[in-house]
Amino acid sequence: MTEFDLIKKYFATQTEHRPDVRLGIGDDAAIVTVPAGHELVVTTDTLIADVHFPALTPPYDIGYKALAVNLSDLAAMGASPAWATLAITLAEANEAWIQAFCDGFFTLANRYQVQLIGGDLTHGSLSMTVQAMGFIPPGQALLRSTAKPADLIYVTGTLGDAGLALHHLKQQISLSTEAQHAVLTRLNRPEPRLPQGEHLRGLAHAAIDISDGLAADLGHILEQSQVGAIVYVDQLPLSEAVKQSLPPEKAITLALTAGDDYELCFTVPPEKRALIEKKLSSIPCRYTCIGVITEQQGLDLRYQDEKKYHGPKLGYQHF
Repeated sequence: MTEFDLIKKYFATQTEHRPDVRLGIGDDAAIVTVPAGHELVVTTDTLIADVHFPALTPPYDIGYKALAVNLSDLAAMGASPAWATLAITLAEANEAWIQAFCDGFFTLANRYQVQLIGGDLTHGSLSMTVQAMGFIPPGQALLRSTAKPADLIYVTGTLGDAGLALHHLKQQISLSTEAQHAVLTRLNRPEPRLPQGEHLRGLAHAAIDISDGLAADLGHILEQSQVGAIVYVDQLPLSEAVKQSLPPEKAITLALTAGDDYELCFTVPPEKRALIEKKLSSIPCRYTCIGVITEQQGLDLRYQDEKKYHGPKLGYQHF
């Protein structure tokens, strides 16, 4: 099949059609309308085989994750998703692979009313670039640069699951069947925390999604906000799979450094703690207070008994 045949058969068949898309797939560019009284939030991520996912990952999971990591960025800004574009390079036009990839991509897209409005399909080594776009009321975006001293630091979900899955895939650790299923699902099909991000608008001071490891990503907030933090490492939320598969110190290291969790880390003024916890309680997702923002710059990792943590804290390095 030609490039245009493949696009028409697999990528232009999404059932989600938004009224704000005036012209979608099929022309040189898309035409869309930003609702009145909203700002446009735009993010882009590239995933490359054997860099961002094992090449043998099922294509359904690759399609799902390619969109999920971008929606996670929108969630970290408090944005409501709307549109996406997809540029994908394939070594061969394997129609079964393409169908499974699209099934994964559109499963997540339809769940959050995201319409694929364009992109590109080319021949080459397996990679994909997704651009996701969403809306936010003016001035309500959650930023990395607005954390304040005395803010409480929260994270959603659990940390370290995706890292444990990668250790398993690299045959660095043996896991039970139940643990394998749990952590591989977290690695291959992360859940973008979009409802949580929307609930944090106007309440949280700062936010980021955890893609490169908690210590590294929280470090971005600290640097851009020119503040510091105390994080209690024995308060980090861990899944049963992580706790049962690793000794406590290794579990903490994984939670701090492994990345690929795509949970949210956000800071909350203490006077709004009760209100935010009440709002988040309506969403079936764990959230945990792990520390506090300080005036003194730098990341201070310690235990609740005030003993210092001296283990690894370097996250994923892109270069």
